[in-house]
Amino acid sequence: MDESYQEYINRVARLTLPSACAMQLQSIQHSPKFVDGKPVSFPGYSIITPLAGEDSANKDFYQQVETLQQQLFQQLGTEFFIPLPPASFHFTLADLIWDESYRQVVAANPDFDQELQRQTAASFQDYQSDAINEPLTWQLWGVITRPRAIMACLVPKDQASYQAVIKLRRALYQNSGLIALGIEQQYDLTAHITLGYFDQIPEGLNRDRLCITLSQINDRLVESELTKFTIKQAQLRKFEDMVKYNREADWAIVNFG
Repeated sequence: MDESYQEYINRVARLTLPSACAMQLQSIQHSPKFVDGKPVSFPGYSIITPLAGEDSANKDFYQQVETLQQQLFQQLGTEFFIPLPPASFHFTLADLIWDESYRQVVAANPDFDQELQRQTAASFQDYQSDAINEPLTWQLWGVITRPRAIMACLVPKDQASYQAVIKLRRALYQNSGLIALGIEQQYDLTAHITLGYFDQIPEGLNRDRLCITLSQINDRLVESELTKFTIKQAQLRKFEDMVKYNREADWAIVNFG
């Protein structure tokens, strides 16, 4: 389901163009993951990089991402944009299950969590049996909007870094044990760090002005040196909402290099 390396580069490059920005802004809406600016229960599992607050190797990268978030916050204001805590920033390598799907499957299968953890470990072991033994390098590319959020998107530095992530995703989504638990791939990979979610959309929102603001941020990024993001580890995490991502010490990980 995921694209080739060149197809991914081309698609993400288009997402940061002013024309794409203008189109994306037409469909933005309030995120139900937040009420009155506070996160609501939204449980599930995903495979992510270590949280920014725990990832000293990418301190400079996350500092630049936080600066981007602050610029957006200053432009958009608290009534429109809900910034995420910078310590919770991360790159989601693979979504597994979330919200109502997770609630339903847990209600039907009390052992679901343990089974998912075991099957994830099996996928990780299968992946690492012939994985490249070196860190993966991605780069900050630009800011994009989604219907309910604003994100900093990433591109791989080279084809090997991209293929390693795609291979990990395939090891998960093609695992018959995870498929039997109801895990399936629902999205192509769009590597990103979520900066914040939309609150109530003002009736008089000037979308043209907002598009100019986002385009100016992207222009400045293009003119600067691409900031590198090093992936040294992938972790299984359980989230309670879009701020809290937990893991136990014995849960599966993948080390890159």
